[in-house]
Amino acid sequence: MWIIRVNNFDYFNNFKPLYGANSDRLYIFAQNQNKRKMKDVGSHNGEMMRRGRVEVICGSMFSGKTEELIRRLKRAQFAHQRVEIFKPSIDVRYSEEEVVSHQGNSIMSTPVDSSASILLLADDTDVVGIDEAQFFDDHIVEVCNELASRGIRVIAAGLDLDFKAQPFGPMPQLCAIADEVTKVHAICVRCGALAYVSHRIVAGDKQVMLGEKDEYEPLCRECYNKTISGLTPNPSPVREGNG
Repeated sequence: MWIIRVNNFDYFNNFKPLYGANSDRLYIFAQNQNKRKMKDVGSHNGEMMRRGRVEVICGSMFSGKTEELIRRLKRAQFAHQRVEIFKPSIDVRYSEEEVVSHQGNSIMSTPVDSSASILLLADDTDVVGIDEAQFFDDHIVEVCNELASRGIRVIAAGLDLDFKAQPFGPMPQLCAIADEVTKVHAICVRCGALAYVSHRIVAGDKQVMLGEKDEYEPLCRECYNKTISGLTPNPSPVREGNG
């Protein structure tokens, strides 16, 4: 006999509802010779039944991407899952070996020069975390797909747009192949709306320029368009000189 619990209701195999359940998780109960066995097939956020997938966390600077990445990875570690974290070796803003959020939370990581190194170092792993994915080469998409095909949960965080509001590196492709995409937002420092892009407030036209609040500010679409068109003045040179 099968009993299925869906949205707080129990159903026998003839789908007759039984009321009184107090959980919205999904369970399948198998009853065999008066011995009841229960198999948890997980809720919407269940982990063990969702292995072998790619999750992408994207957004502007100061939106909490790395904070969310660290939260998910530490939760996996707490569950005694085997976790490996990687970041591009060029990112040494806070630490050479740690992934560090703007709020100061951190987790140990392995700096790598190319995405191919991730495949070599991610054996015997349940969860792989990748920070600043926009800085990796285009092969990072193939790497994430390969890891997911091996049954590994991949969580990648990165900027979806550069300072010119253009798609950044491999991020569009990563979002396209991901099983789940989480878009997080900073707050526009000019008007308080949800931020859209990381506006660069110092001189320089290179796409890759590591920086923090003295080099970038989160702006909504309207404030960004006004700024680049000259309708809104840029921050003062005093602020720009702090970097």
